[in-house]
Amino acid sequence: MASASSSSETPVASHQPSSPSAYAPSARPSWSCIVKSLVAGGMAGGLSRTAVAPLERLKILMQVQGNDKMYTSTWQGLVAMAKRGGIREMMRGNGANCVRIIPNSAVKFITYEHISREIADYNRARTGRSDMTPFLRLLAGAGAGIIAMSATYPLDMVRGRLTVQDVKSTQYKGIVHAAQVIVAEEGPKALYKGWVPSVVGVVPYVGLNFAVYETLKAMMLQRYELRDERDLSVGSRLACGAVAGTTGQTVAYPFDVARRRLQVSGWAGAKKLHADHGNAVVYKGMMDCFRRTIKEEGFSALFKGLAPNYVKVVPSIAIAFVTYEVVKETLGVEFRISE
Repeated sequence: MASASSSSETPVASHQPSSPSAYAPSARPSWSCIVKSLVAGGMAGGLSRTAVAPLERLKILMQVQGNDKMYTSTWQGLVAMAKRGGIREMMRGNGANCVRIIPNSAVKFITYEHISREIADYNRARTGRSDMTPFLRLLAGAGAGIIAMSATYPLDMVRGRLTVQDVKSTQYKGIVHAAQVIVAEEGPKALYKGWVPSVVGVVPYVGLNFAVYETLKAMMLQRYELRDERDLSVGSRLACGAVAGTTGQTVAYPFDVARRRLQVSGWAGAKKLHADHGNAVVYKGMMDCFRRTIKEEGFSALFKGLAPNYVKVVPSIAIAFVTYEVVKETLGVEFRISE
């Protein structure tokens, strides 16, 4: 059976110039193929986040804390959480994170493939070529990230509160209860606190993740003269995913700090980590958050939690990408990210 990638390399009629009427769009995947791809994306997201859950929680706690730091380093923070409540304390918020990340990852990956396919078909119709440049990969990745993040943002907001909530607090008893309390006390719009920096940060974060990952894979295929990405070893895919994740996280990190701070803005449950004259810190928006953070804590505060983030991003992103593609191959899905 001819693959979709081979059809993108051979013109429909080689003796005629390419034109919109002469090109054949790439074959659309079946519903079975889409469901399998969604399952692969969900498994990739859930597995990768669970593997690094303690580091993820520590990162968020360090992002939210003010000048009176409870957590000063990655090792000190992990030990402090373990002493306070054991493994349960270290994994706090992971359940909500998995509930969020599974649909988020699934939507993100499948949307990226759909956008990439549409761009490739459009280019083939105009020029006869369907090559995806790094810039086009960036656009596809950013678009997929924004759509997926927006669709699941209330879950991220709830996850942020549950993650920061002290082990002795009983204000939020679970995902549904937390959502109900937030809406009742702060209004429905509170579920989208921090959405603006999330959207802005998605462009460099998700966009660079996909663009760097796919570009590195393409370079390795060319360098070692391999037929397609299935010939790459798992180790090579892990390396590509690690570099891609680190690049995206570093560029977008200040926006992630702003998101977390806005999510707990005005919430009494975060006073132990960051207070303003004994009251919960309140930010008026993204720019106010950036301005006050830099003024009160210095520019470096925009990168609080970056150390545990670096430790987690390598296994997290690498596991997500590799799991996604390996599961799709196991399930017999015939279209992949690089197509």
